[in-house]
Amino acid sequence: MGITIRSDVTRVGCLILLLGVALSSRAQENDAPTFDELRKAANQGFAVAQYNLGVRYDDGEGVPKDDAEAVKWYRKAAEQGDAGAQCNLGIMYQFGEGVPKDDVEAVKWYRKAADQGDRTGQYNLGLMYDNGEGVPKDDAEAVKWYRKAADQGDAVAQYNLGVMYGKGEGVPKDDVEAYVWWNLAGQTLDDARENRDKIANDMTPEQIAEAQKRSKEFVPKPSSSTVANP
Repeated sequence: MGITIRSDVTRVGCLILLLGVALSSRAQENDAPTFDELRKAANQGFAVAQYNLGVRYDDGEGVPKDDAEAVKWYRKAAEQGDAGAQCNLGIMYQFGEGVPKDDVEAVKWYRKAADQGDRTGQYNLGLMYDNGEGVPKDDAEAVKWYRKAADQGDAVAQYNLGVMYGKGEGVPKDDVEAYVWWNLAGQTLDDARENRDKIANDMTPEQIAEAQKRSKEFVPKPSSSTVANP
């Protein structure tokens, strides 16, 4: 059917709460702390500030882009258990940005984030198992981690889980399951809708009705990952 795994590695953007001030990568200018305030909090050991400072350097937002500085601050936050920082540090190792490329080290940090319930870390870890990067290729492990992220509503993980069911890789081939996950991912991904419509040609009306019913009943699980405190 020509279906392929998406290989989009997901990077986590700016967060959350810093000393009671809401932060996000798209925060209004008057809501966000200044760079000096962020650096001061980061130097005081606040993991959220360290993480957000890493994102600033990673994106070149309000400061010249500097991968090595991004790695420095991601690492400080990651070592305190911040899941977003762990995930982004894994990406830096996977692509050799600010550090020598090291897929094994990337897997290490993805796993730390994934084990906290972070859906981005779970998806990225599933992709490493799927591609055999930093770990031996293992379709069953890929399915395991895709499912954890997909259950939390991650669209690309839902897409890839559909591919695994559509091809019977790591799980028995199951057109109904593939349809369910592509139907969910199709809310945001065009290629998921295309795959869903293709596989529907091989399904009975009863199977399609069952898959649509299960899609409507899907409720994303809440993330269990938390931001570390200093």
